[in-house]
Amino acid sequence: MAESALGVASASASASSPLFSTLAETSPLDNLLPFNYYHQSCPKLEEIINKKVKEWVAKDYTLAASLLRLHFHDCAVTGCDASILLNHEGSERRAEASKTLRGFQVIDDIKAEVEKLCPATVSCADILTAATRDATVLLGGPYWMVHYGRKDSRISNAKDANMVPHGRESITTLIEFFQSRGLNVIDLVVLSGAHTIGRTACDSIQHRVHGLNGTGMPTPNPSIDDHYLDFLQRKCRSCAPDSESNYVDLDATTPTTFDAQFYANLQKKMGLLSTDQMLYSDSRTRPIVNTLIQDPSIFRNQFWVSMVKLGNIQVLSGQNEGEIRTNCNFVNYY
Repeated sequence: MAESALGVASASASASSPLFSTLAETSPLDNLLPFNYYHQSCPKLEEIINKKVKEWVAKDYTLAASLLRLHFHDCAVTGCDASILLNHEGSERRAEASKTLRGFQVIDDIKAEVEKLCPATVSCADILTAATRDATVLLGGPYWMVHYGRKDSRISNAKDANMVPHGRESITTLIEFFQSRGLNVIDLVVLSGAHTIGRTACDSIQHRVHGLNGTGMPTPNPSIDDHYLDFLQRKCRSCAPDSESNYVDLDATTPTTFDAQFYANLQKKMGLLSTDQMLYSDSRTRPIVNTLIQDPSIFRNQFWVSMVKLGNIQVLSGQNEGEIRTNCNFVNYY
């Protein structure tokens, strides 16, 4: 069943692009977890998760992007094991690189509801993965079937969290980082497209907006459109650190809609993060960006394929691996 469903998606994503077809051969989606893991033990799981995610995103739509980011930070460190959710001294969650992560309360709320109906059955790692899918769909993104059966890690170290890209790496560094986790250059470009929603704080783009000298004086930056640069410099010149005005949309054109406009913005030199804009300036990634601009349907089809790959990185699924936490913030005590 899994191979059939994924095969259809991969074919539709690559049918109109030889580039995608070639790379698809090097990134098979096999040996994945099952879809029906909780069909008997917690049949209403997806209904619960979907209902809760809808409630939270209705109150604050920015939580959709926050869940995507939280899921990436979890999977990209030591695998999709909910280690990012553990809240103790020295954990990934307490690391400097994790200070701006949000969405923990959404997962806690879902977990509490799931525990009422299916105690000690559903992992926090599975809840985070499914909640991320549902959040993506709510803002117009593609739907995909989630594979279940992940276990939760009992270990979480702050030093591991600092391995996650911060937005100032080179494309070479990013490609190597993704490859070390079983993801290829297409996954890098497509998953970066999650920046079609979400925002970042002015502090995180000061080096790009005002130059590398940190003086705050406007500095010419040939990688940013002049009008966009002027807008960013004015917006981030005197905003209060904790106010809403301190945040800038990652997609300047359609920030609340999941679409391929993010890539068209790169073509116009309107990438907010340096690493985003470099996707268009680097010869290894520009052809992929151009393909996604020319046919936005490829982005939608490939996005969920890449998300499935991301969600299956180094999962704990063996009988003696990990645990099913009863509280996502803490390991179980026996």
